[in-house]
Amino acid sequence: GELVADHQNLHPSELDPENPLHAFFNREPGLGELSDLNENNPEVLDYFVAAYSQWLDQGVDAFRIDTIAHMPNAYWKAFSDRIREKRPGLFMFSENFAYDADAIAPNTWVENGQISVLDFPGKQAMNRVFADGADYNELAGYLHLESGLYHNPYELMTFYDNHDMDRMDADTNGFIDANNWLFTSRGIPAVYYGSEIGFEAGTNEHTGNRNYFGQDNVDRAPSHPIHAALTRIANIRKNSVALQRGLQVYTGFGPRTASFFRVYQKDGVRQSALVLLNGSDETVTMEFDQLPANGAWKDAVTGHVVQVDDDFTGQVEEIAPHGVRVYLNEMPIIHPAFVELLDAAQAARVRRKTP
Repeated sequence: GELVADHQNLHPSELDPENPLHAFFNREPGLGELSDLNENNPEVLDYFVAAYSQWLDQGVDAFRIDTIAHMPNAYWKAFSDRIREKRPGLFMFSENFAYDADAIAPNTWVENGQISVLDFPGKQAMNRVFADGADYNELAGYLHLESGLYHNPYELMTFYDNHDMDRMDADTNGFIDANNWLFTSRGIPAVYYGSEIGFEAGTNEHTGNRNYFGQDNVDRAPSHPIHAALTRIANIRKNSVALQRGLQVYTGFGPRTASFFRVYQKDGVRQSALVLLNGSDETVTMEFDQLPANGAWKDAVTGHVVQVDDDFTGQVEEIAPHGVRVYLNEMPIIHPAFVELLDAAQAARVRRKTP
């Protein structure tokens, strides 16, 4: 058959709307020199549903949609409905290159297809904190844990750089701190190739960002301190349902520290995680005077266990420079105030904003 995505190298204004091939495209220039698909032609939707259905038949788990803002929401609603008829509940996320949460959130709404997004506001905040040295409290603004803006903020794809922008211009500790935050806070982390060793830090897509990584870098990566720290925190997340899916509550920040709980309770599975982050060059002490559940709280980083019972009066922990501690517990939440907080957090995460 003919390649549909080819309008014979004609300028869009020269396309013939009576030509079935040309009718796949709009007659106004789109993004750069890329073909601009005609969202009003039902054959376009049929073509892409059929094309992506072939990937579903081969067992793919999810779709990433590029430049979603260049097609209207009605198109994506129709596309997602038809794709999910074939694969109910399929996760899809998209790129809407905007640093304004109000601009990207509508893509996540049910009436627009319920397609998650890359968290560009989060990327911007993380670069300010982990590359430029801003205080950790600048991370709070992009989370939207209780704003009701996103359909589900926990499904956003979180990242600090990618192929279409400057790589994060951080030092080794900055990358370690960023990954410790990325893999413990809300969202689904996405790490760009090379960031595991700080590859080409600070370069843009035309001056090194997309350079060939090479076998030498592959070979030396396991011994790099960023890679070692990333492997550790990624494996902790891999083995913790609370870090993957739990509500994030009691988030507190110091100038270069953060602490919060992640709590998951569903279908008889329960786990709580207490996360303590230190992004400073000095050892810090962090004190907590109450934990929401009794029993053993085991640090997934060091193996240290804190035993909590009704007589528990508090604990002081030392966190190493650019370190992380993740205490895990699988007992029921017992403190009434914490139960009330979780109920409120669960209700608050649901979208409430309207167009």
